[in-house]
Formats: sequence, structure tokens, C-alpha cells
Amino acid sequence: MGQDPKFSAGPTPLQVRRLGRVSFEEAHKLQAELVSLRAAGEISDQLLFCEHEPVVTVGRSPRSEQREQLEKMLDVPIFEVERGGEATWHGPGQLVAYPLRLLPHGERDLHAYLRDLEGVVIDTLADFGVVGRREEGLTGVWIGAQKVASIGIAVRRWVTWHGLALNLSNSTSGFSGFHPCGLDANVMTRLSDHVGKSPAMEELQASLEGHFRARFGYL
Repeated sequence: MGQDPKFSAGPTPLQVRRLGRVSFEEAHKLQAELVSLRAAGEISDQLLFCEHEPVVTVGRSPRSEQREQLEKMLDVPIFEVERGGEATWHGPGQLVAYPLRLLPHGERDLHAYLRDLEGVVIDTLADFGVVGRREEGLTGVWIGAQKVASIGIAVRRWVTWHGLALNLSNSTSGFSGFHPCGLDANVMTRLSDHVGKSPAMEELQASLEGHFRARFGYL
């Protein structure tokens, strides 16, 4: 693909959209529309924040539990999606961030991009006095032996979509009954379990936005 016709000079601006609580279907449709606009150079990079109604999404990993299996085990909507990774749960109290970012020439390494997203989450946790870490061979962020954030992306015309889910105060019972990210459900944890006072969702969004801007050099 050639130069981005409208946003090729200097750091690109970032538009942040705070969607509140929306269904996964609604957010997915919006992402698809914005990805097309971004690829065409009609809009700048986007960062969508939201919470979802309870849902399980299934990625493209060949090891992933398939929709038919999950429908027998779970009583929430299940969607097969474009992102990499396995099945995971989303629901109220979990911060979902969808970065729609045109990867610049010279930065089209998807593994490096995933590590950068992990870094954004680790820096965000540090703002609340919590040490996050990577787990070798896996994608996401851990606190000690437990996983607090799941990450899975897709790319269309070098525009990223899907993104990350950071457990704040959601019930972890939603992960029961299947293997989230191919792991035992008991491995999942929440930020609220590791701090004296749980931050508000808006505070967590602001922290993550700041670190996202800093890491990727946005205005």
C-alpha cells in the first residue's frame, strides 16, 4: 500500500471514542466500518474503549474450542471472529480497548506490535502499583501466576483491529466452563484483586490511553 494520503507527515493524530457499554455485535460492526475508512485515509487512527454485555469470542487459533463445543457448554452469545488467539469472555467490569492503527512502513511486525500492546498494559498496571509481566510463549499480561489481560488482533490492509481486554472488576465466573485463551479458567484474575481500592473504569481508561499515546508517539 502507498503512503497514507492524509496522515503521512509526522505523528498521526489519534481519535479516542468512549462507547460505554455496547454489545459485541455493535462494536464489531463499528470497527469494520472504521477500518475501511482508515485504510482509505479518510480518518486518523482510532482507539475505541468499551465494556461489553456478556459474550464469548472465538479466535482463529487451530487449538481453539470451536463454536459448536462452546454452545453446548455456555449460555451466552458466541461469536467467531477474525483475531488471532483462542476463546475468551467479555463482560461488564472489563475494559476493552480496540486500537485501529495503520501500521507505518518499517513497523509491520505483528509480533512486535503485540509486545507493544502488552507493554501498554504493563505500564498501565504500574500506575496503580501493580507489577505486570509477560509469560514466555503466550500473549497477554500476567500478575504473578494469574492472567489479567488478553490480547488478540487482526489486520486488514495493514490497519489493526480487535485489541485487548483488561479485567478490572468483572466477575471471573464468566471464564468458567471453557478454557479461556486455552488456559484453566482459574488462572484469570482482576486488577481489583491486587489493589487496596479499585480504580474507576474512567481512571483506568485515562491511564491506558496515556500509555498508548506515549508508546506509539501520538499527538
